[in-house]
Amino acid sequence: MPQNDLTSVTPAQDAAGSHRTRKVPRIVVLGGGSVGLYVARRLRKKLRKSDAAIVVVDPRPYMTYAPFLPEAGAGNIEARDVVAPHRWALKGVDVLQGKVTGIEHGAKKVTIQPEAGEAYEVTYDELVVGLGSVSRTLPIPGLAEAAIGFKNVEEAIAVRNHVLNRMDVASSTWDADLRKRMLTFTFVGGGFAGVEAIAEIEDMARYATRNYATITPEDLRFVMIEGSGRILPEVSEPMGLWALEEMKKRGIEFHLNTFLSSCVDGHVKTSTGVEFESDTIVWTAGVKANPVLKDASDLPVDKLGRVIVLPTLEVADEDGNVVADAWSAGDCAAVPDVLNPGKFCPPNAQHAIREAKKLADNIVAKRAGHVPVEYKHKSVGVVASLGLYKGVAELFGFLKLRGFLAWAAHRAYHVMAMPTGNRKIRIIIGWIGQFLMGREIVSLGSVHDPRDEFRKAAVPPAPAGTKVEQKAESSAETAAEGHPVEVQ
Repeated sequence: MPQNDLTSVTPAQDAAGSHRTRKVPRIVVLGGGSVGLYVARRLRKKLRKSDAAIVVVDPRPYMTYAPFLPEAGAGNIEARDVVAPHRWALKGVDVLQGKVTGIEHGAKKVTIQPEAGEAYEVTYDELVVGLGSVSRTLPIPGLAEAAIGFKNVEEAIAVRNHVLNRMDVASSTWDADLRKRMLTFTFVGGGFAGVEAIAEIEDMARYATRNYATITPEDLRFVMIEGSGRILPEVSEPMGLWALEEMKKRGIEFHLNTFLSSCVDGHVKTSTGVEFESDTIVWTAGVKANPVLKDASDLPVDKLGRVIVLPTLEVADEDGNVVADAWSAGDCAAVPDVLNPGKFCPPNAQHAIREAKKLADNIVAKRAGHVPVEYKHKSVGVVASLGLYKGVAELFGFLKLRGFLAWAAHRAYHVMAMPTGNRKIRIIIGWIGQFLMGREIVSLGSVHDPRDEFRKAAVPPAPAGTKVEQKAESSAETAAEGHPVEVQ
């Protein structure tokens, strides 16, 4: 397998050399999400290029700001505006687009599989693991075939297009059962991601019905399936109950203490015996650490597959001994919560961004011979959007907001946390445009398979000896449509 060992990493370059002979130490950051992007930006700001080369590896060319996915899915924010392009946000940092398929910290090298071409290896002097998480799924019949996640911007936009497409098709369908199936939208998982997703999508769909003469808000059926006895476990029980009652008033149907048992061909079955047909099934029931850490890495992980770290964000073994030159934070790391002994920091953007900054500072401090500082952060609270002008928030331990004020707090907090001023401005301008002109409600479902129509129109290869006739026929058809035909 080829190695890439130049100070500035470029897969097309010669791979000769060794990390032991490298003039400039290399810090490789795995993952370009909240942790990876903020670590790399802060390191680049604090270290000169002669001090260290910084490399970020991620299969996507951008970082997705996950808290804005529900708003992007509802069309409140343009999809491109909830992502920060790496090559724009990471000036002075080498970016490799590829999937990490192996980590050998003992040899200080990682294996990267690019989208095209052979896998290659990159060596390093210091490693930062910020590979994040993936959807935590279960072996439920039909789930892989019928459902879609809500973990990245592609999925959020696909859900939006699909919901609007089902409404478009249902508006011209007279089969009552088929129409009911098309207008039934099922979400599994009642945490922050699931509640915000169903609330925003329902709000968008209800708004869209004003454009359909044959569909009313009452025709829409939104269903949430949640295994526990409540939603929004991140907020206090009274606030979670308030959010539940408010969403019920909008007609959203909740099945608590209920599990999805099957969804083969869109036929939903639950653990409580409820059955119905649904063309839309969105899975938001939790996440798990990137599986490469457990399956193809020699770094120490816990039983949940998360990298074991100390409060300083240094990787450590099960006995608490530091693993030299390795750091980790975010969803893929078990970060001890110093302010709540025995617990771990929750996997959310608020902690990930702050952990990333502390991690970068600790790398710089340790290189200078100083002692790394423990990460500790008392949460300022939680905010959640429940649709346009609706929300719930608990701030500073005593301030409880509902409705418009909570929604405003949600937007204000997250737009400030969005990386790069460029994206902040774009989002705010988009909100202003939406306020003045209303939502843009249109399905662009074909963007998910843009070649479908062309494939259907393509003529199969003709048998030998018929090329001339086929060409003549094609030319006649083109001329009949009024387009010029080249004479040969």
